[in-house]
Amino acid sequence: MTNSRGDENKHVAVFAFPFGSHLEPLLNLVINLAHAAPNCSFSFIGTHKSNGILFPNPNNNNIPGNIKAYSISDGIPQGHILSSNPVEKIDLFLNTGPHNLQEGIDLAVADTRKRVTCIISNAFVTDSLIVAKNLHVPWIPVWLAMSCTLSSHFYTHAIRDYCANASVGETASLGDFLPGLPMVCVEDLPQDVINGGEDETLFSKTLASLGSVLPQAKAVVMNFFEELDPPLFVQDMRSKLQSLLYLAPMISPLLKSSSSSEEDTTGCLSWLDKQGPRSVAYVCFGTVVTPPPHELVAAAEALEESGFPFLWSLKDNVKGVLPNGFVERTSMRGKIVPWAPQTEVLGHSSVGVFVTHCGCNSVIQSISNGVPMICRPFFGDQGITGRMVQDAWEIGVMVEGRVITKNRLVKSLNLILVAEEGKKIRENAVKVKKIVRDAAKPEGKAAQDFNTLVEIIST
Repeated sequence: MTNSRGDENKHVAVFAFPFGSHLEPLLNLVINLAHAAPNCSFSFIGTHKSNGILFPNPNNNNIPGNIKAYSISDGIPQGHILSSNPVEKIDLFLNTGPHNLQEGIDLAVADTRKRVTCIISNAFVTDSLIVAKNLHVPWIPVWLAMSCTLSSHFYTHAIRDYCANASVGETASLGDFLPGLPMVCVEDLPQDVINGGEDETLFSKTLASLGSVLPQAKAVVMNFFEELDPPLFVQDMRSKLQSLLYLAPMISPLLKSSSSSEEDTTGCLSWLDKQGPRSVAYVCFGTVVTPPPHELVAAAEALEESGFPFLWSLKDNVKGVLPNGFVERTSMRGKIVPWAPQTEVLGHSSVGVFVTHCGCNSVIQSISNGVPMICRPFFGDQGITGRMVQDAWEIGVMVEGRVITKNRLVKSLNLILVAEEGKKIRENAVKVKKIVRDAAKPEGKAAQDFNTLVEIIST
């Protein structure tokens, strides 16, 4: 879609949440919008570090000319040494408040000489609503975590009351609190939802505020497929929001990371070419959290005992904890690399299962390629996402007890790769792949919702 209206003076400010896997999907959305509304200006506002990740090459031809990046403070005091707690840097950034965000807009306005007419932001950057109100422009937050996880932030107070009054050891479905999500249990929830009180982090308070903040948005954008979300969940969200738009997930190859290479520098793809169809276990636990040493050892022992070929994306600095001789003993059927081109790997015909931490981008990539999953969630929304994989879509399993042991992982690998009992999981993964491929077609609802978003920013 190309916008032909008189939108030359439209200027959209985009606020990134400069952490984790939320950067590229947001930029991919902006790239799509920039192509659809070529006369609009888009100012992408992040920190120096996050912009350096997304815009390492100013001459990148994948970035349309109507997108420009501007940097604001990350909130880290000069000389401050961060702790190992990843939430610290998030809190420091959020604590900079609307003033910091306004400074980004001031930079963009001074450079483009166009006033901002709309604000798009990662939903976590809630202070952007204050900026939008001050400028009297529409605010459009984008929810880049798994869509169904948003429900828990609308019902945080009810969930906390329940958990505070529950008997010790009591576990229950949260279907009474989360419409359309009866499969979700307390153990699946992010700790930020369960824990409140005096020690609550600023990030946790931000999440708890979403139920009152998001209804003020002109529209809320979901980074998922409506066709896969439970209808009661969708209905409940629509009843609370002014407008809910589902866009096909923004992990398209429009944006190639600086580390990806068609030359296959790690040799992953050429190695996969030599393996049998749907025979390989691909193992990757993301870039934020590394499993504890005993689980890495157990994963290695399981991969060795199972006999299946495997591709493991594992940082070099933790390879030392693997069992002595493991790499040599499995070298004929296994490959360990410090980084893998995950989109291409999951799209390869030889990959039969993905052992994952259930990060949103990873799960979407797996779903889109029809690859079943073995889930080992660690934190945040990963528990709910793993529950959806296992019990809602039935396209994978969670590791028993959510802790990897040799026997548990061997059992899961056998189930999904070869066992007759896993046939339904394998078939469901293919069915879900077709659903999302159909949903992303030009005539699908996602395309209609995208056109609606273009209309909002252009008028």
